Amino acid sequence: MNVTLRQLRVFAEVARRLSFARAAELLHLTPPAVTMQVKELEAAVGLPLFERSGRQVSLTTGGEYLLVYARRVLSALKDAEDAMARLKHVEAGRLDIGLVSTAKYFVPRLLARFREQHPGIELRLQVSANREQLLALLRGNEIDLAVMGRPPREMASRAEPFAAHPQVFVAPPGHALTRIGSVAPAELEGVPFIVREPGSGTRKHMADFFEAHRIAPRIAMEMPSNESIKQAVMAGMGLSFLSLHTVGLELRSGLLAIVPVEGTPIVRTWNVVHLAGKTLSPAAEALRYFILEHGEAHLAEHDRALLP
Repeated sequence: MNVTLRQLRVFAEVARRLSFARAAELLHLTPPAVTMQVKELEAAVGLPLFERSGRQVSLTTGGEYLLVYARRVLSALKDAEDAMARLKHVEAGRLDIGLVSTAKYFVPRLLARFREQHPGIELRLQVSANREQLLALLRGNEIDLAVMGRPPREMASRAEPFAAHPQVFVAPPGHALTRIGSVAPAELEGVPFIVREPGSGTRKHMADFFEAHRIAPRIAMEMPSNESIKQAVMAGMGLSFLSLHTVGLELRSGLLAIVPVEGTPIVRTWNVVHLAGKTLSPAAEALRYFILEHGEAHLAEHDRALLP
């Protein structure tokens, strides 16, 4: 097939976003240019790759098969680029950083500080809805580094802790449990909880806490995002268990309150992760070292301002 790498890149981005317009924005191309690249690729392979129904875009069977191979080609090319950059000792180029959604509340500020020291490096963030989606990006070599809580044991990887990750119970201001000096875990029995979906690291840590205290939590509602959960808690629909790093604004403004449950905050760690055996580019190494050196102080300052 007379296929170009540019066509594969454009195809993979459209397939990732299922949107020609969004892919064009991320690739710094015009929508007609993206459409043309996809049409040329479809002509080269002799099969339609996308089905279009109004604004809805989906992959055809042929598109799904080609995407598997396109990702392999682009992954191998990225490894080659990183290896060449390492040989040249060049701190430039593009870095793809993956985050669990909870980390989006602090990682951009860290990256802004990193860019001040390394203006030649282009940073591209990919925020995953949950841990499982982030692992898929890591496994597919679609990101250089990942910032996540629980280290992956499902694949060969190198995970390095860089900061404490406190998690707390939260309630609307004025809730009866926020007015008690210390809440025994047993007092949470029967209280309605609004929780993240299964597969979320936060959900796993909450379940571990309740299991350790032999409590069967009353799950009133599952929601796929921290923002939705915070809104529901503020509306008085129940309590929740969230990362302290997601509720800073609400705590400072008095929209949420920490429930002082005995044994909390539960402190885990944030980790910077990459695939084992992957040759990091000089730019990726620079970011890894920056996070390990500055991440703890950055988050410790944030936490001191919030914890009672």
